[in-house]
Amino acid sequence: MLFRSTCTLHLLGQQNGLTAGGSAQVQHRLAGGCAHAKGCQLAGLSLHMVVALSEQFVVCRTAGKSCQHAAGHNTLPHLCCALLCKQRAQLCSRDMLQRPKLERWLAAYPALPAARPLDVLVVMAGNIPLVGFFDLLCVVVAGHRCLVKPSAKDTVLMEYVVGLLREIDPAVPVSFCDGTAPAEAVIATGGDNANRCFRARYAGIPALLRGHRQSVAVLSGRETEAQLAGLADDIWAYSGLGCRNVSLVFLPEGAELRLRMPAVQAKYRNNYLQTRALLRMQGCPFVDLGAAVAVEQREFPRALSEIAYARYRSADEVAAWLAEHDVELQCVVTESLPHARRADFGRAQSPSLTDYPDNRDVLAWLSAP
Repeated sequence: MLFRSTCTLHLLGQQNGLTAGGSAQVQHRLAGGCAHAKGCQLAGLSLHMVVALSEQFVVCRTAGKSCQHAAGHNTLPHLCCALLCKQRAQLCSRDMLQRPKLERWLAAYPALPAARPLDVLVVMAGNIPLVGFFDLLCVVVAGHRCLVKPSAKDTVLMEYVVGLLREIDPAVPVSFCDGTAPAEAVIATGGDNANRCFRARYAGIPALLRGHRQSVAVLSGRETEAQLAGLADDIWAYSGLGCRNVSLVFLPEGAELRLRMPAVQAKYRNNYLQTRALLRMQGCPFVDLGAAVAVEQREFPRALSEIAYARYRSADEVAAWLAEHDVELQCVVTESLPHARRADFGRAQSPSLTDYPDNRDVLAWLSAP
């Protein structure tokens, strides 16, 4: 069972629907097909290679279903939604479902698979597409059974991905939570209010709970145009809704604030118009970026369309601020100073397998006795 589960997750990445390449020849043996996997190990688990479905079929069909769920017609905003779904699927494949990366990742956990499989409930966030997929991946490769509770905002895409897994291997230990199956452990992600509810509701079982976090960028003032373009993506990808989206920018004294404002969706622009009007009424100074506002402060902004920026005199000053606010941080985009959760420009929304949310090692937690 565990062999098949691990293979299935790898296969999802190997399908050209989630990896680069065009149509592929289907070569798969799911029933008793361990022969061609001989010698391949993933943290003690057998792995074989199976290719199924084309990239165009999986990615475009996934994106299209999400668009139909959102609107039922192909207007421009919903075509943008389709592109975001496709982009997110490709990122999951590139960063989480490539065999060499999986091997390196799991090599650090020799205790896997777990000696006693558990029913692990995964309560997923829905702020960006497929944000809960990493937790599903962790649960299954650890040898547990995953009970998926998707966000109401991400049900269609997650249901489609789980459906792909079941098509590849009907025995994959992934099912949707209907509220009747008891969970033996839980991984839950949400805002601070949801986190308080999680603590009360799951007090009797092992729980890995995540609340609200935000991300920052630290500039040197010598960034290239390519890095600034990457920073714009770090700030505004998925309309800035992710905890890895940068919302506070540090720059040295005397440096010019250079932010490239991309095109935004209508709801984001409405938030910008409201935020700008409030700032004007309150007499607060700000920089109008065209579809967002930048406010000079060292606190994280409250409005979605508001970007905070602060000037610093030394790297030590910034390092001290980062250490003081560590429990609030998800990642730090910079090439100016070291940080345990540092990300390169343009990579904030492309976490690797070891970039654990809230700096909590999910696989270590799942492998604990």
